[in-house]
Amino acid sequence: DDFGAALPADASFATRVVSLNPTATEVIFALGVQHKLVGRSRWDEFPAAVSSIPALGDGIRPNIETIIAARPTLVVLYASAENRSAAESLTRAGIRTVALKVDRIADFFALTTTLGVALGAEAQAQAVIDSVRQTLDAVRRITATVPAKSVVWPLWQQPVMAVGGGSYLDELIEIAGGRNIFHDLSAPSPPVSIEEIVRRNPSLIVASNTTRDVLLKQPQWQAVAAVRAQQFVVHDPTKTGRPSVVLGMAAASLAHALHPELAAQLPSVAK
Repeated sequence: DDFGAALPADASFATRVVSLNPTATEVIFALGVQHKLVGRSRWDEFPAAVSSIPALGDGIRPNIETIIAARPTLVVLYASAENRSAAESLTRAGIRTVALKVDRIADFFALTTTLGVALGAEAQAQAVIDSVRQTLDAVRRITATVPAKSVVWPLWQQPVMAVGGGSYLDELIEIAGGRNIFHDLSAPSPPVSIEEIVRRNPSLIVASNTTRDVLLKQPQWQAVAAVRAQQFVVHDPTKTGRPSVVLGMAAASLAHALHPELAAQLPSVAK
């Protein structure tokens, strides 16, 4: 896994699973093996049926005693530095762990493959991967026929942070027929300045409805020509907000917003 531990070779031990990684939880449902789940993090919101699984607290720096009390045979963690001690503590307690990061689209495919092996659902995992990949490829082929539009995708206002080249969102922009003005910054969400956004001069601002309203009210953002002109591409956070089984839908949705002239050719965003 992403902490260097040996990955499980079979599913014989994974009878009671705690998933503290929201993407992993959603994938487990997509694989049809959610009956193995005995716990999740409080962050897990998708699919709606996840609410029937006991919430065991935070997914970062989780409460080890609470997890152990659920008697899991496998715990799936997000591979952040803050979770390394949790993985070590659970291992000492005799509980297998799999720690996986999900920053890029390739990470989602790797996570799905790993969970397919660990949970005895390899065929289902491959079907999920194939479905997502086919949709992403279809969107990419269609948007390649039109000029890319330069965009900035603000993620935070104080301090100003935007999507950088290290994020799956940067990949979605490219697939959907956009060009991220901060693609050259390797971090997923680097801090940037309003002045640099002005200098790079994006033609469009990618934002949720809420973020759009915030930017329009903040005087500093009026320095950005695309904000003054209200050139916003509104995205749906329920599709774009996580690198999971909805990645194909997210790319199609973003492509519809960036290139409405291609709507008839693009996959339906309702899939």
